[in-house]
Amino acid sequence: MVSLGLWVARRTHGNGGGGTAFGYAHGQAALMFGFAFVCVVETVAMSVLLSDWPTVHAVVLFLDVYTVVFVVALHAASVVRPHVVDPGGVRVRRAVHVDLRIPRERIGSVRRELRMTHEAADGVLDLAIGSQTNVTVELTEPVTHVTLLGGRREVSVVRFHADDADGLVRALTAGPAPP
Repeated sequence: MVSLGLWVARRTHGNGGGGTAFGYAHGQAALMFGFAFVCVVETVAMSVLLSDWPTVHAVVLFLDVYTVVFVVALHAASVVRPHVVDPGGVRVRRAVHVDLRIPRERIGSVRRELRMTHEAADGVLDLAIGSQTNVTVELTEPVTHVTLLGGRREVSVVRFHADDADGLVRALTAGPAPP
């Protein structure tokens, strides 16, 4: 819900270092707002169907409204937490679930590579948006990815989606800015 507040205030989370932000939420926006619309329709339908049972109506209405707010907040989390490229490397994110920092000295290669299928593999982190990734970063040595629930695994290839994939690749291949 903090993300929803940041989105309304037109702020981002965690870009205090002055890096360049690259969003990734456009690829999922239509799906998320479509899902929110379906939830609103369901809220209205349940409100009509349960009008004869005030207690049940109140409980279901609360849950339905919360669901709509939650779906919009999920999208807001992706909008306010963009990928960030700075002189130290790249911060790859997906909403509040993933926040992976990759130091520039560990980046072996970076390229624009559109992929629609992603099979699970050891050492590979796929952060697909709308079932696709368009940036692949191969590392010279693995970095530790910490999951939302605290699990740890070493990754040496990171694939993710960026709305401006070409700009992100250029920013990473340009090298660090002079001091």
